[in-house]
Amino acid sequence: MTPKVGIIANPISARDIRRVVASANSVQIADRANIVQRALAALSACGIEEAVMMPERGGIASHLLRSMERSSNQGEARFPRLGFLDMKVTGTVEDTRTAARMMASAGDVAAIIVLGGDGTHRAVVSECGAVPIAGISTGTNNAFPEHREPTITGLATGLAAMGRVPPEIAFAANKKIEVSIDGGAPEIALVDVAVVTDRFIGARALWRPETFRELYVAFADPEVIGMAAIAGLVEPVTRAEAGGLAVTLAPAGQGAMEVRAPIAPGLIETIGLESWRRMPAGTVHRPSLAAGSIALDGERELFFDPHQDVAITLIDRAFRTVDVSAVMRFAARQKLLVGGLTAARPLENAHS
Repeated sequence: MTPKVGIIANPISARDIRRVVASANSVQIADRANIVQRALAALSACGIEEAVMMPERGGIASHLLRSMERSSNQGEARFPRLGFLDMKVTGTVEDTRTAARMMASAGDVAAIIVLGGDGTHRAVVSECGAVPIAGISTGTNNAFPEHREPTITGLATGLAAMGRVPPEIAFAANKKIEVSIDGGAPEIALVDVAVVTDRFIGARALWRPETFRELYVAFADPEVIGMAAIAGLVEPVTRAEAGGLAVTLAPAGQGAMEVRAPIAPGLIETIGLESWRRMPAGTVHRPSLAAGSIALDGERELFFDPHQDVAITLIDRAFRTVDVSAVMRFAARQKLLVGGLTAARPLENAHS
């Protein structure tokens, strides 16, 4: 069976309140279509003959199909065949979940390329099962998807999907954090879980640091934007390390110390710190705040009352991603993308 690659492109990522209160721009629909086009061209160069995409109402597909048609009319063969999932489009996050679930159950989708921010990737991971994903950042907070030219992501995904790179090299295991209330079905976060004093969901996105009280992160990177940046500036924890970090926060001026962290693009705030500790995998953590709301990857999704039990648990090796750096290094060492009519030699040996 020839492998396919799935594509889930969120047309409405990067439109939350942080775009208003911070100095960030959003990725326009034409730009998103261009990103998909670059990834598709790279997939085709690796031998992928067919891709399947989530349908949407934002206009990404129409831009993309026009560009592909122009290329075909010019006699070019730069892209794989592109099909669309047969699913109802609601214009909500349920589209992303449905698309990921359908791709996972199809049996012939070897990897899924995802365009969006942390929230979009979280929705895909909740349904993609064992199918690895490759992230391209187009959201507001992009702590999970690494910033990289989409062409390179497409090349790595194509090589991995075609089986040209050993799976132990091509795919990396990732952590996630589960949150359950009163023993119910857990919600997940890929980067961070924040406990805040707000007793309502509101605008969802976190941007008022005086409400921050507790933070749990799967990885703590001082180079990212968002809540994980707070932890990353205190004690970095890599994606590959086991476990994460738990941080107790306070309003500015009320903690044992303070950190200035970029909680959104162009928005650097002072946050009070009380303490922090390592967060071992499998250990249940319970917030000390009696009531409030819980943000998953920067967006408030849950709220809890004093009588409810909240359990926060980090899970190691929860899902797989395409390890783009590892794939491209392997491709270079093994000359997977190198060819010619005659055998080439390293420059330093050319005259030997």
